[in-house]
Amino acid sequence: MPAASLTIISRNYGSWSLRGWLLCALAGFEVDVVTAAVDDEAARAELLLLSPSYLVPRLDHGDTIAWGAWAIAEYLHEINVPHPVFPAEVADRAHCRSVCGEVMSGFANLRAALPMNIRARHTGFSVWAGAQADIDRITTIWRDCLRRYGGPYLFGSTPTVADAMYAPVCTRLQTYDVPLDADSVRYRDTMLAHPAMVDWIAQAHTESEQIEELDVEF
Repeated sequence: MPAASLTIISRNYGSWSLRGWLLCALAGFEVDVVTAAVDDEAARAELLLLSPSYLVPRLDHGDTIAWGAWAIAEYLHEINVPHPVFPAEVADRAHCRSVCGEVMSGFANLRAALPMNIRARHTGFSVWAGAQADIDRITTIWRDCLRRYGGPYLFGSTPTVADAMYAPVCTRLQTYDVPLDADSVRYRDTMLAHPAMVDWIAQAHTESEQIEELDVEF
């Protein structure tokens, strides 16, 4: 299999970069990671939600280029990766794609009000109504999936693309000290304790770059 590289922006701020990287990690698909500078104009626009499209993460694999976490997920699904990133059953895959689709197209208030910042901690953070509605929908999805498939991950005993898509949400809920129901706390903590997530978070803490707009005192 040809060598693969994955271009990301920032481990501390880059929610879509985390999704793409985590998908490769969960699939057992080895990549060389290339980190774009956060002061790159296009990269900064993506991190600040000022870009109309997301060109990072980008997977380069032989002659194939796939950019965006969802394109990477579908590409990994089509090739012979050691660990499938989608559920085995057709109906479960449809459900998985549906809950992932909500991440791709929604939760704009959450993204804007609680930007990803792994190094930060904001205890007693006030979550306003718009972001709270997104959180309520997310935790409803989590509880439904955990009930249907038995946990500890959203689609059972093995993490899937759905867990990769919601992983940055888990970091946000921790960063901003968001109160959660017991099932959602367990799921959040399960994801944050996954070895790949532990590795990502540890590396985020070693980054020195700061983006003032994302490091303001809330």
